[in-house]
Order: sequence, then C-alpha cells, then structure tokens
Amino acid sequence: MGQDHSFDIVSRLDFQEVTNAVNVALKEIRNRFDFKNSRVDIVLEKDKLALVAENDFKIRALRTALEEKLVKRKVPLRALDYRRIEDGPNRTVKQEVVFQVGIPIEKAREIVKLVKREKFKAQVAIQGDEVRVSSAKIDVLQEVITFLKGQDFGIHMQFLNYR
Repeated sequence: MGQDHSFDIVSRLDFQEVTNAVNVALKEIRNRFDFKNSRVDIVLEKDKLALVAENDFKIRALRTALEEKLVKRKVPLRALDYRRIEDGPNRTVKQEVVFQVGIPIEKAREIVKLVKREKFKAQVAIQGDEVRVSSAKIDVLQEVITFLKGQDFGIHMQFLNYR
C-alpha cells in the first residue's frame, strides 16, 4: 500500500500578467489629471518592482492603481511584499515590491508542523520551495486543503498537481 495520491503547495506568479498589469497601470496613471506633469514610474525587474513618484501620496495612488490592475488579471496581492518607502534620486520617493515566488522555508516548516499536529493520515515533505502532501485516501487530502485554506500564513499558496 503506497502513497497513491498527493498534491503540492506552491506559490507561483504569471509574470506575463504582472507585466500586462504594470503596462496598463502606467498608461492609466500617465493619463490621470492628478498625475499630469509629475514624475511617476513603475520599473519592472526580474523578481521585483520599483514604484517611483514625487511624494508618498502619489506612491500610494500608484500602488492602488497597480493593485486594481493586478486583481483584474488574477494576480494574487498576497504574493507582493511591499518594502519601506525611501528617498530616491532627483527628489523622488521609491518603494520596492518583491514578489514571493515559492514557499519560504520557515513557512514550509510551519505548514508541516501544523499538518502533523492535526494528526491527518498524510505525509508532508518539503521539496525545495514547495511542500508535498501525500496520502492513500483522497478524502484526507481534501481535508488537509480545507484545513490549510482556513489558516493564515501571511503568504500566497496554491494547491497544484492534485492526483
């Protein structure tokens, strides 16, 4: 009797959708009346964004516009980690936004500990930046998913490869 069924807990983003959301947000911001003749920009790098504006108020408006576009494109806001607003070049302020890709190891350990504490008849293993849950019964896996969805880990989680 082996482990017949399993699923993976992962955190992945569709970076094409992030790029599209950034482009649409920039287009909207540059056409808004309250941003006319002001320096605003969203710089997209491989694993992070940089929001640049003239002041804190405009950074927050830029962030709101970006979040609206991300939600429309089904990019989870929980996968974004906003850093402190700092002074930037040429009298601007800058805020970095780091993408959460993969389950951080401390959160993965927390997930494993919680599932084991609840005594589900399932095995839990950390595999790099993913967590695999396996069991002989599909019902047990569904219970684990329901349990984990009810917990707040403060991170974005997806349940994939359910088989």
